Amino acid sequence: MIKPRTPPGVMELLPREQIAFQRMLDTIRRTYEAFGFLPVETPVFELSDVLLTKTGGETERQVYFAQSTGALEKAREEGAAEGVPELALRFDLTVPLARYVAEHEHDLAFPFRRYQIQRVYRGERAQRGRFREFYQCDIDVIGKDALSPRHDAEIPAVINAVFEQLAIGDFTIQFNHRKLLRGFFEGLGIEGERQMLVLRELDKLDKRGESAVRETLLGEAFGLSEDVADKLLAFSRVRSTSHDDALAQLAALGEGTPLFNEGRDALVATLGQLKAMGIPESRYAINLSIARGLDYYTGIVYETTLDAHPQIGSICSGGRYDDLASHYTKSKLPGVGISIGLTRLFWQLREAGLIDVASSNIDVLVALLDDAGFADALALSQALRARGLRVETQMEARKIAKQFQYADRAGIRFVALRGEGERSDGTVTLKDLRSGEQETLAMDAAADWVAGRLGASAA
Repeated sequence: MIKPRTPPGVMELLPREQIAFQRMLDTIRRTYEAFGFLPVETPVFELSDVLLTKTGGETERQVYFAQSTGALEKAREEGAAEGVPELALRFDLTVPLARYVAEHEHDLAFPFRRYQIQRVYRGERAQRGRFREFYQCDIDVIGKDALSPRHDAEIPAVINAVFEQLAIGDFTIQFNHRKLLRGFFEGLGIEGERQMLVLRELDKLDKRGESAVRETLLGEAFGLSEDVADKLLAFSRVRSTSHDDALAQLAALGEGTPLFNEGRDALVATLGQLKAMGIPESRYAINLSIARGLDYYTGIVYETTLDAHPQIGSICSGGRYDDLASHYTKSKLPGVGISIGLTRLFWQLREAGLIDVASSNIDVLVALLDDAGFADALALSQALRARGLRVETQMEARKIAKQFQYADRAGIRFVALRGEGERSDGTVTLKDLRSGEQETLAMDAAADWVAGRLGASAA
């Protein structure tokens, strides 16, 4: 016998947990669509030379390659030397998006507003909370040649709507601007490649702490003076506590290089647009420590955190980039977007006890008290489904206590019963297992009784 076991690095859920996860996916999808984003799906695998546009580095070390048994046998028969397989599983949704937009550029309307909710695969080292297979929920707005910075403020509005709907607690959308950072670096004499080195190091502040980052900045690889390191760290401590405070903090930075001023003015414009959209000011803040370590970000960058659970880290991140698909087309395709790593977020919320998995997606269990009532139970189930309810029918007669126990264990809130007495007088008995309430009603009133209680609990 082979012991049944899941491979490391995957999240496999029991049905009621899966229902909770699916509800989060559905909420995110509905919210993305409410803001006018269009669905896109790309294959789980891409051609290796298309996916791996950069050689070496952390990304390539984490890629899962795919090879069919037929291709392996053919290679062995032909004595082919070992090389990179033709196909590789996608490790994020950004590179497939770049390929997709470049390939279909002449068939798309720009700005192209896309959402994509699919699994991705990375060869992560097995540890708690790190996954090799996980869902990403992305949105991006991509322009042709140019993209208005007004979209930079639209993205936080989407983030706000998503997490308001998910109702997982108070959150803050924090943002910074790469031009502000790079302009500040210029003012300190940090130029060229050293800018990216410093930026990546500042991005580690939350994980490593100030003292460790300061020590690195003063080290031989960076060679910064104590004065410059202290100014960098002081800059990274700037946080806002309200809309007006954010404007005041930005004004207090004073004048800088042209790039610095451009980044600051962009943040001021974004703040103004968020206020005009009615986004609660408690939901957003500037945080000048946010850098985002990926090289392709060029403008605004975002990170979202749960106020009561900062240890969870960023639950949604992203930013602005100048040229999405430079590896695949000569066209300039700037964009802005964010990603929610839902698998990791769900796992962390479950660990923190913030996920309610008490309810089922089935509204009613139609019980079967005796075989004589089987046809009647089937008809009742169909009638309830016709009214929009989700219904399971018991297919074998059992003691009613056993059927109540089954419904309770499966998370089904309502049980409908039609014994000999109900069948003779055209009624149905409904029991709410949550409240214990039970009522016998006319058949045509049953669906409204259930729907009314479901609506009250949702409200």
